[in-house]
Amino acid sequence: MFDPSDSEVHASPAPSRRVLIVEADGGSRGNPGHAGYGALVRDPETNAILMEKAEYLGIVSNNVAEYSGLIAALELAHEIDPDAWILAKMDSKLVVEQMSGRWKIKHEDMQRLAAKARSVVNPRRVKYQWIPREINKDADRLSNEAMDAGIAGVPWKGRVLPGASGTDTEENGKAAAAAPADPVPTGRLHHLEIWVPDFPRAEASLGWLLERLGYVRRDSWSSGASWMGAAGYIVIEAGTDVAGERHERTRPGMNHLAFGAGSPADVDLLARRAASHGWSLLFADKHPHAGGAGHYAAYLENADGFEVELVADRS
Repeated sequence: MFDPSDSEVHASPAPSRRVLIVEADGGSRGNPGHAGYGALVRDPETNAILMEKAEYLGIVSNNVAEYSGLIAALELAHEIDPDAWILAKMDSKLVVEQMSGRWKIKHEDMQRLAAKARSVVNPRRVKYQWIPREINKDADRLSNEAMDAGIAGVPWKGRVLPGASGTDTEENGKAAAAAPADPVPTGRLHHLEIWVPDFPRAEASLGWLLERLGYVRRDSWSSGASWMGAAGYIVIEAGTDVAGERHERTRPGMNHLAFGAGSPADVDLLARRAASHGWSLLFADKHPHAGGAGHYAAYLENADGFEVELVADRS
């Protein structure tokens, strides 16, 4: 954990000052090429992501994207708590060494971006740490999402994150507990429980897709987890009671789940990205109108035989 009294931080921290971790990454496909960044703020005590952001930058270099990600991450941290001590983690050795003052900044564009980063948060309250790319996976994911969205010509859509503000969470919790819970309307779907033969495999495909659609992971246990959405929650669980190795959607029972997924461009982008998360496109010869001429959707199936339909909004 970040120790704000570390000798590299040339100030004496106030005992009550908050500590935040920021992680950032930038990428450029071609360098220079289509570029984007990902930035997030993490709570060092719970490891929870408090805020995240991604942005497509157009055609710029990788270093510009890396610095842009750092600036965005510092801005997010400042929004949460302008007085916090910050540990900035990046897999860009160049940015970490330059911002730490150990390497000179020779390029004019980098000098300008470094100055902007220093203007967001007092440099005396920021410590920089290099981390391997595989540890920086959340920021890397965000930067790739930004590039994918920009190339597809659609805006990046972030997830809904719980507890993202810098407000007094204890008081918020008391207020929420005191307020009566809204009753679930009669007849409305309360939750859906899906039994799977292999939870880690289902989590990698179904769980990933739910989070991209705006669901937030609520509870986890050894054999499953639940995700909360706008209209109830979905449980994915494995266990000894699960019979069989694969869901058969053509048998009596549930055939598939259908989710609204935004515009046709949003549907196309999500379907393309799903291919690297265990999903394959069904009815490819009729895509994207397998459900009819006036119905724009992508039908996907994962390795366990579960089908999901991503439906585009009607324009």
